[in-house]
Amino acid sequence: MSRTHASSTHLSRRPFRRLFRRLLRRSFPQRGFFSRTLVAVVAAQLLLSGCSAMARPQGQWPEPEPQAWESQRSPQQYPPVVRSVPNFRAPSATHCARPVTTREVPGGSVDAQYPHLRGDTRARRDAEPAREALAKSEAAAGSATGAGSLSAPAAPAAARAESKAFADNTDRAMPRPPTFAPPQYAPMPQPLAQPQRRSQAVTAGMVDDNADFDSYLAFRARTHVSHRPRDIRERYLLEVKDSRGRGIADAEVAVQAASGYSMWARTDAGGRVWLHPNAFDPSLSPQYDIAVRKGGRLSWGQLVRGQKSAVEVRLDARAVPEQARLDLVFLIDATGSMGDEIDKLKASLRTIVADVARLPSHPDLCLGMVAYRDHGDAFVTRTHDFSDDVGGFLSDALIPLQADGGGDYPEAMNEALHEAVHGLSWRGDGATRMVILIADAPPHLNYGAPHYDDDMVAALGKGIKIFSVGASGLDRQGEFIQRQMAQYTGGKFVFLTYANAHAPSSGPGRETTHDVRNYSVDTLDRLIVRLVTEELGKLAS
Repeated sequence: MSRTHASSTHLSRRPFRRLFRRLLRRSFPQRGFFSRTLVAVVAAQLLLSGCSAMARPQGQWPEPEPQAWESQRSPQQYPPVVRSVPNFRAPSATHCARPVTTREVPGGSVDAQYPHLRGDTRARRDAEPAREALAKSEAAAGSATGAGSLSAPAAPAAARAESKAFADNTDRAMPRPPTFAPPQYAPMPQPLAQPQRRSQAVTAGMVDDNADFDSYLAFRARTHVSHRPRDIRERYLLEVKDSRGRGIADAEVAVQAASGYSMWARTDAGGRVWLHPNAFDPSLSPQYDIAVRKGGRLSWGQLVRGQKSAVEVRLDARAVPEQARLDLVFLIDATGSMGDEIDKLKASLRTIVADVARLPSHPDLCLGMVAYRDHGDAFVTRTHDFSDDVGGFLSDALIPLQADGGGDYPEAMNEALHEAVHGLSWRGDGATRMVILIADAPPHLNYGAPHYDDDMVAALGKGIKIFSVGASGLDRQGEFIQRQMAQYTGGKFVFLTYANAHAPSSGPGRETTHDVRNYSVDTLDRLIVRLVTEELGKLAS
């Protein structure tokens, strides 16, 4: 059971009763009707005033509002900057009854479209001529002296030094920029639909890192790759329930430490959410106040570090919505390396969309998509906001999608996730929100904001679960980051499987190169539909 009970106005009345009995005996030795009535009135007034004084102020709910990042302080300055509000807007759209629309951020102009990127991003581009000159000279020297030996002239040596200096600089920790200016979207003409080809089924496996948390921690301990650090080793389960013990979906949660550090979340369709204090509070506070809000009702609880039981908060609110509302987003890497799988995925995604729309629960379905490539490509992100037009989504957004661009291994996943979390019209109270991320490469870690870990934190605050799908070619760094986002937001890690794990062209099968154990295999479309069904099924239970 929980350490926490629902009402913040709970107050023991025994001290007041003893006090009023003494007053009664001393002031009114002969207990008549008048004396008993007077004392009862005075007692009621004092009791109400005492309850009011001890209750938590109802105006302390921290409203989510966008906030510019504070400049990072030097290591000598302590304490660090404490943020009092989260950097996101709460989901508030009321519907998605709109036609499919398309907007994109064009590539090739990082400074104009993303002024929040640090100067070292521009330095990277400025160093490209030197890099190209170095590559050409090395290639020429290699052909002259034979493979494996290179006699570099003085000019390439200078270029190598400049390139190394740049690499050393970009490997350092990136301070947060003072502000984030959202990109200006350019209208994009609708592409022509391409003829569809029959393709093989796509098979996939799945692991739930929250269900097998010890195995996930072991994976993190043995996987040494670059990533954005968030300490999730200590976690606690919060359950928000109504008076009948049913889970309350999409309840707003604010967790605050006495030091000022705070985090925000929303419960899932079952009324549950995992809390990771170390991921937002470097002061390691011993306990936290938890505020829960739903439908205008507010309740409080408390989390004490080290407790073994779940934190349970009771809230007098409606637990089950009249109809399931599902906001489903496909976040897709559309670079050239995904070319062989994009066509296969289109067929799977068409089946997924059709099957979800036909679920027995008849969800009120909103579909959205963010495709992304990289800086320097035809576009960085291409966004299709939420629409309830399933046929239009398939014909205008999914079918025209083509793989192209890329070049280097990391892609613009940071920008795409930021767009998915902050740029789409997520519906407000009562919606189930899911992102299906499909990618074969990690994000850039040597650019400035946005950063994927900040946006996965914002996703939890907005009640968005990320279900990441690792495509062929995804390396250990990419797997680590995809699992990081899925675990933190309460999602799951899905990975494509093949007959031969090292040969994606071998066709569907049960093998994978990912560091996973004890997984079952199904077709990708059936697996994702099952995940959606499970999420919506929590509403009924």
